[in-house]
Amino acid sequence: MRKTPSKPLGELALIDRIRHGSTRRATRSVALGIGDDCAILRPPAGNEILVTTDLSLEGRHFLRDRHPPESAGHRCLARGLSDLAAMGATPLAAFLSLALPATMLSTKRSLDWVDRFFAGLYHLASLHNAPLAGGDTSESPSGLILADILLIGSAPRGRSLRRSGARAGDALYVTGSLGGASAELANLLVRRSPYRSVNNLDGHPHLFPAPRLAVGQALLRRSLATAAIDLSDGLSTDLAHLCESSKLRAEIEQAALPIHPLARKLSREQALHAALHGGEDYELLFAAPPDQRIPRIISGVSITRIGTLKPRRTGQPEITLIEPSGRRSRLQPGGWEHFSASGKTTG
Repeated sequence: MRKTPSKPLGELALIDRIRHGSTRRATRSVALGIGDDCAILRPPAGNEILVTTDLSLEGRHFLRDRHPPESAGHRCLARGLSDLAAMGATPLAAFLSLALPATMLSTKRSLDWVDRFFAGLYHLASLHNAPLAGGDTSESPSGLILADILLIGSAPRGRSLRRSGARAGDALYVTGSLGGASAELANLLVRRSPYRSVNNLDGHPHLFPAPRLAVGQALLRRSLATAAIDLSDGLSTDLAHLCESSKLRAEIEQAALPIHPLARKLSREQALHAALHGGEDYELLFAAPPDQRIPRIISGVSITRIGTLKPRRTGQPEITLIEPSGRRSRLQPGGWEHFSASGKTTG
């Protein structure tokens, strides 16, 4: 049981509290972690470094009165880990810049929130060998919590998966299932009372998404994929990014889409919308040569073929949705986009 201070914590005491749950000993990838001016990392020989950063802002990416603190910490780290997964990278270390309202360091309830936030982050970090090796803390003048996570990973030099490597004729695949995160978020927002805690993390695709690191690493190691992207903003939007980078168009089979059980509880129209546009599923979308044999399960995760990439042609839509009846329609990107008129509560 952590002690509750008799007066508000200062920055040094907060850092010591954070360091309490972090990796204190040197690891294979971190020679020196929290406690000095810089961390020292040990990248594997023959590898190049991949870096990604993601911002989690209270009111935009999580709600303090709705999300369990463990979920906010888990999701903060999961966003960056999913980016590494999309490129087939192996995590080396994480760095967190955290801004907290001063009031959060003065009461037991608020300090419990901070401790539980880090419990969620550290649990996911331990699952994927992504130690928190440093960061920064500050008082938030807005009264809102802001957490900026930076992930550093490695991949064999010149071999990381990119969005731009797909070729015409490649098949399109997704991991896991789609629409679950959007469905769970909708349920979270209308619940009479928020989740206080969640004992089993499975079955909570929004609260506790599972970054597909092992799948991404297998795709790279076995040379199965030509291009990949993680589904953070929604299939329609992220597929458009892949098409733009690879200068191709896509055809998607609606009937092939793997719909998450939570989304299947919605109406047929709502379930399809959640799968195509919902976002935050953190599954992988990847392309592979049409003659490449892709297993139905990789690293314990189901793999589903959902479409094909085609050469670009004048007058042809970038993404075509083929309905079960055979009717074809243009699929417009309808997922998450910051600064757009159709903003969501989280994204």
